[in-house]
Amino acid sequence: MPSRNIDPPQANLWLNRRMLLEGVALGVSYGLLLRLVVLNIPARSWLSKAGIPQASGVMTVAFLVLGPLVMGLLTIRRADAHGPSRVWQWIFVPWVSVVLMMVVTALLNIEGAICIAMALPIALICATIGGVIGGIIGRYRKLPRTATLSIAILPFVLGPAEARLTAPDQTRTVSSEIRIHASPSVVWHNIQRVPSIDPSELQTTWAQRIGFPRPVEATLSYEGIGGVRHASFERGLLFLETVTAWEPEHRLAFSIKADSAHIPPTTLDEHVTIGGRYFDVLDGEYQIEPLPNGDVLLHLTSHQRLSTNFNGYAGIWSDAVMQSLQTSILQVIQHRCEKA
Repeated sequence: MPSRNIDPPQANLWLNRRMLLEGVALGVSYGLLLRLVVLNIPARSWLSKAGIPQASGVMTVAFLVLGPLVMGLLTIRRADAHGPSRVWQWIFVPWVSVVLMMVVTALLNIEGAICIAMALPIALICATIGGVIGGIIGRYRKLPRTATLSIAILPFVLGPAEARLTAPDQTRTVSSEIRIHASPSVVWHNIQRVPSIDPSELQTTWAQRIGFPRPVEATLSYEGIGGVRHASFERGLLFLETVTAWEPEHRLAFSIKADSAHIPPTTLDEHVTIGGRYFDVLDGEYQIEPLPNGDVLLHLTSHQRLSTNFNGYAGIWSDAVMQSLQTSILQVIQHRCEKA
């Protein structure tokens, strides 16, 4: 039988696609290797000997920014092995590497939904930057393999070094408010204590969808300064709130301490544990503002501590989560006050 000839353009098309797939596979493999080395079994011994907590490597710029950037660069560098890829591929193909890597970490229970949701936006942006750099290099100049290897090693070297630095503390303020058709006395009665909240009283929020527990109730030991509120959330999350200001029908303020010793490890990802190394809720305050028409504007303000090397980015997420939580609580109070 005569041999079958393969059309050269068709052969080139399949070769280009194979290079893209190999590029994605390389990017995913690199990302998984980095994730395992900075947190899991291969690195535990030398990280502990260096005095670095096991989770520290993940909460670094080297991992969250430089890691995805290198993933994007490697993805496109491999995709360009047979010939220059297209500009749109520089931008979007690295996303496939990042998303697949995160899917694998989720399936293997290495990473939780909260951390994936928070890391994904910045990881996609950095992967695109890496892909564009890799594409420009491939199109306009040659980069020795040793140089590519040196770039790939950087996150492994810089991450542990960065983790040894003391992260700056930043205090964030989140303010929420809601209009309530009720008297100040009714509102005051409903903010002192919050009896058990039925799930039907709460709207499902995006924060709950990615894994943050919903509020359950808030009890009060006694009325007045020094009284202790126990604010309970799903899955064993508990805040001990000590009253610091008690002005009936006007103002209720309290310091907040998470009962971190009794929070089950499955409640939150270790990197976003409240009262942990990176994040804590410090205090809260209700203010009742009477309006001319007899309604009340109820304000809820809280302060949080952030301690990361990327507080600007982490603050976007912590503010959004706290805003979602505070709004949910205010809506429950509004509903109950207006039914009273």
